[in-house]
Amino acid sequence: MHFQIPYHSYQGRYDTKLLALYHALKDTITGGVLGYGSRIPSTRELAQLYGLSRGTANLVYEMLASEGYVRSETGRGTFVSYRSSPGAAVAVPGSEAVQIPAYRLSPWGERVQRISHREEEAAQPDGPAVIDFSRFAPDAGVFPREAWNRCLHAQVREQSSPAASMAAHPAQGCLALREAIARYLRRARGMAAQPEHIAVTGGSMQALALLAQLLLGEGEAAVAETPAYMGTRRAIFAAGGRCIDAVVDAQGIVPANWDARAAFVTPTRQFPTGAVLSLERRQTLLRWAYEREAVIVEDDYDSEFRHRGKSLEPLKALDREERVVYVGSFTKTLLPGLRLGYAVLPPALAEPFARALAHYEPQPVHLLEQMALAAFMASGEYERHLRRMKRIYSRKFHSLTQLLRSELDSLFDWVESDAGLHVFGWWRGTAASYAAYRSRCLAAGVKWAEVPATASDGTWRQGVYLNFPHLPEETLREGVFRMKQAGAGYGS
Repeated sequence: MHFQIPYHSYQGRYDTKLLALYHALKDTITGGVLGYGSRIPSTRELAQLYGLSRGTANLVYEMLASEGYVRSETGRGTFVSYRSSPGAAVAVPGSEAVQIPAYRLSPWGERVQRISHREEEAAQPDGPAVIDFSRFAPDAGVFPREAWNRCLHAQVREQSSPAASMAAHPAQGCLALREAIARYLRRARGMAAQPEHIAVTGGSMQALALLAQLLLGEGEAAVAETPAYMGTRRAIFAAGGRCIDAVVDAQGIVPANWDARAAFVTPTRQFPTGAVLSLERRQTLLRWAYEREAVIVEDDYDSEFRHRGKSLEPLKALDREERVVYVGSFTKTLLPGLRLGYAVLPPALAEPFARALAHYEPQPVHLLEQMALAAFMASGEYERHLRRMKRIYSRKFHSLTQLLRSELDSLFDWVESDAGLHVFGWWRGTAASYAAYRSRCLAAGVKWAEVPATASDGTWRQGVYLNFPHLPEETLREGVFRMKQAGAGYGS
């Protein structure tokens, strides 16, 4: 492919190869040299063309994709998605330009399109085997497969009978599992949950999405923490809502008198910083919901894993006015493919939520797995499994925390935490120094998850978090060593 951008002339204007490549490519696109729909080289081709590491090319494409300048199409390549005016022609290499017909999408569809175009994943870099802190996966080696398989096979045999095949189950999930969840929450979380107010979903994300659709009308506001789990914001936007950004500090979300119908929060362990919401702020948050007649959606995503001390009770356990929806998940504790979550709903919301579930899924999601999980919990295997995971994950948590603080404290401000399945920190330097460091780590085969945010004083901050459950302790040490080597020679 013949392809040329003014990369070398940009090298004299920018401190790093990454920034020079990024601005050269972006200016070539916005200047119209590369028209809408033009195919651009793969990251491998671009790296070879300009003598760069593939990690640098990966990061540049990721930055351009996140800003909407390019998009990736599986099996086809990467294409320019920027156009200066509506109805612009699409340049197809080797042919005359063709006009793409304009199909009208709903506002929801347009939002999903914009979100999807920003989600291009960077290809894995060449070089050493990748140590991936960016994704969450449980330690599959500790899962009690034999006990789980017994429960699953028993349900397969039972469901094979003619009587079972005719049995009807409500959309909100099999009763045996909802009863098991209620018992578990009463015992482990101090929550007086009733089975009839529990709905089982295909993971917590489905629960968040349905709640956003039920609670928000077009243009209505919902409070969202910043930084926050991006899935929550996507759910709000997809439902037609808008976000009111709530400040997060070392004590979690900072309550305010928001003009909003709903608030999506993570009080037990703020995502991603790990801050625990103080009792005083919990009471203030509940008082706001009562006075505003608003609903609080409490996402309790990994409360099972506390490595020191005792966890505070959920916001739902303090709720006396039925203003809180509690969302939980089995994704962190079961095998990765078992996507099951649940919502504990106020009585007034239980029926509307069940109807919403039935609208999309007339039958309960993953019914066989639901019934197996009910038996798994009733036998005591689930809580035995949790105790085993806590021991293993606590050891990894303390090991990684100590390594990061001793080896990378000059680069990141690691946030103190005593729970959870990732470690969070703030980059101490500038945006440019972070981009350069991240590029070097990618080239060294280390990836992590990141959450950029704006501080309360308006300054930019780059947050990162490292998931650790799926990685052996020796791999954790190797990952931190590579990060330290990539940062050698410069600090913040």
